[in-house]
Amino acid sequence: MTQAAAFTSLPPGSIIGIMGGGQLGRMLSLAASHLGLDCHIYCPHAGGPAARVSRYETVAEYEDLDAIAAFAQRCDVVTYEFENVPAQTAAKAAEYAPLAPGARALHVAQDRLVEKSFIQDEAGVDVVGFADITTPKQAALAGERFGYPNIIKTRRFGYDGKGQIKVERAKDMRAAFNSMNGAPLILEAFAPFTREVSIVAARGRDGTFAAYPLIENVHRNHILHTSTVPASDDDGRAAQIAQRIMDGLDYVGVMATEFFQMQDGSLLVNEIAPRVHNSGHLTQDAGCIDQFEQHIRAVAGWPLGSTAPKHGVVMTNLIGDDAASWEMLAAQPDMRLHLYGKIEMREGRKMGHVNMIGKAL
Repeated sequence: MTQAAAFTSLPPGSIIGIMGGGQLGRMLSLAASHLGLDCHIYCPHAGGPAARVSRYETVAEYEDLDAIAAFAQRCDVVTYEFENVPAQTAAKAAEYAPLAPGARALHVAQDRLVEKSFIQDEAGVDVVGFADITTPKQAALAGERFGYPNIIKTRRFGYDGKGQIKVERAKDMRAAFNSMNGAPLILEAFAPFTREVSIVAARGRDGTFAAYPLIENVHRNHILHTSTVPASDDDGRAAQIAQRIMDGLDYVGVMATEFFQMQDGSLLVNEIAPRVHNSGHLTQDAGCIDQFEQHIRAVAGWPLGSTAPKHGVVMTNLIGDDAASWEMLAAQPDMRLHLYGKIEMREGRKMGHVNMIGKAL
């Protein structure tokens, strides 16, 4: 049974609750407004990027379950813009309003060990070799099993390269393990990939699936630098894998599946993101329904829109003081500038992105 059961499509004027107040929430709210839907932002910090373009705002901690209950009661459906919403927070919201994507997607994506185990064992999809490590001895044995270099990661809360360390040699393993300060850890085999690609796709309440074309990604300092569509050699395998994972989660909404493509052409799933995704920002200017509207459509029970771009796009993230060149960027005829309304420019902080329009497809 899908999440379509007992859910009626939300009419214009309905309220979409969004847990999280950053740039993804901002772009979701802007997309919802085009459909005549209002958004209610829940965030611990007042006046963030999302709240400034939304009709309603609740400022409270995620652990404040009374505030979460009051928020959810004012919403017709609740979604989230980041995957580290506490489990008890999501469960409380779901008592008062439909939650999409569902709590299981959060549970799986919040823990790298749970995530990789689900993808490999339940969805039947290949992932990078991995092992649960709770002691230096287990870490050393996993290092012997997968070889060097390998990567130690925290099981929770890592993003943009945070919470991970590359271990080059066996003699470095104990120090690397101890540097994680007792956090639950996973060791992953090093993947000598030829490129990184992603699939951004949506699944509706009735199980309808729609994927954007394969996206090729380039990272700098562990932060996404550029995403390009269409990627070369898109044979449809990545979309099929993404659909298998989303079906296994009875997923509703937009999700990104990130892959390593190996030298022999095989695809290994790196991770999933149960939300709209940085690599999907290029859909805003691709001539199709963008990922933000697609997510709103899915969680509101509306029909999914077209995912076929009319022209190529290259998205480039604006990190830190990259955004200081906004005037020059805005003057470029084939470039579309998207700024997130963040007041303080900091090194490593995502301030916006630009989409460069390419050739017609």
